[in-house]
Amino acid sequence: MKILIIQQKMIGDVLTSSILFEALRKKYPNAELHYLIYPHTKPVVENNPFIDKLIEYKPETGRNPLKFLKFLSFIRNESYSTIIDIYSKISSGIITYFAGAPRRLGFDKNYTRLFYTKTFSYKENPQTSAGLAIENRMQLLKGLDQSFPIALRPKIFISPKEKETFRKKLKKQGIDIDQPVIMCGVLGSSTTKSYPKAYMAFLLDKIVKQIPEAQILFNYLPMQNAEAKKIYNLCSPQTQSCIFLDIYENSLKGFILNAANCDLYFGNEGGAANIMKALGIPGFSIHSPIVKKNYWAIYEDNVKQVSIHLEDFEPHLFKNNTPRFSKLKNDRLYQKLNPELMELKLSEFLKNLNI
Repeated sequence: MKILIIQQKMIGDVLTSSILFEALRKKYPNAELHYLIYPHTKPVVENNPFIDKLIEYKPETGRNPLKFLKFLSFIRNESYSTIIDIYSKISSGIITYFAGAPRRLGFDKNYTRLFYTKTFSYKENPQTSAGLAIENRMQLLKGLDQSFPIALRPKIFISPKEKETFRKKLKKQGIDIDQPVIMCGVLGSSTTKSYPKAYMAFLLDKIVKQIPEAQILFNYLPMQNAEAKKIYNLCSPQTQSCIFLDIYENSLKGFILNAANCDLYFGNEGGAANIMKALGIPGFSIHSPIVKKNYWAIYEDNVKQVSIHLEDFEPHLFKNNTPRFSKLKNDRLYQKLNPELMELKLSEFLKNLNI
């Protein structure tokens, strides 16, 4: 049995979809399991013992007809028995179809369903605390066997040596490992997924007031440096003294290894928050109004894993809305998510960690 899983998307998606490999390995220990991903997402799944081979698909390949045909030929020559297309878009659907696998599984969409031998509809409500992002992916395995579990936890695999190397590096950069180290997702991947700057600064001040010895590392995209600095400038002098702006890793692998040495995550929900969960680190994340909470609220227990969405406080605003809002409407809804609304919950979260 030779299986290919396709997830042509972002870091959080690739990490979350990796749960299928653990389930497949346990069910079919002798199967050959391959994962098709974008190159920049590789660090979240390398060293995963359940994956036999990573196939890196560069986005520009799909924009070049000759390169794309060559790639299709390469995939077809692998002679897969099953392809599971989690992405289920036109590009991945074409790859799935032309691979010639006798079993092709994907999500039911009117523009791609002809590419697959069996499709699955997205669930609307989760059955477990795993969340829809987990459960929707796991249901694709039902196309192979009905006995697969509903959910599994994503995991990132790093060696003790790698972690210790970055631990020593943090010490040299002035971090006291014996005191709390907080990774702050100070900005999301876009403006529509970034909590307002003044609100973020307000909550950072609250964290430092409750944990004066906190050492805060900022996480953001390299191109967001100026925006991150604006949030830093909005913080109180006491909070600024706790923020280590000079400690920043440009690579995803570097971020993961820094994150592995932190005590908790605070900030915008997204890839960084999912990485911290996969490392087993407590987190408090803030969802964008544009994202459905029950989709990405993965394995939350309201103790060590907590997230906030405006819908928690004003559910009536979301009853008759489609999942996607305009950017302008999203901004207006973000303004309604006043930091005072989550102040008590954040305080309880920090107190429960006892750090």
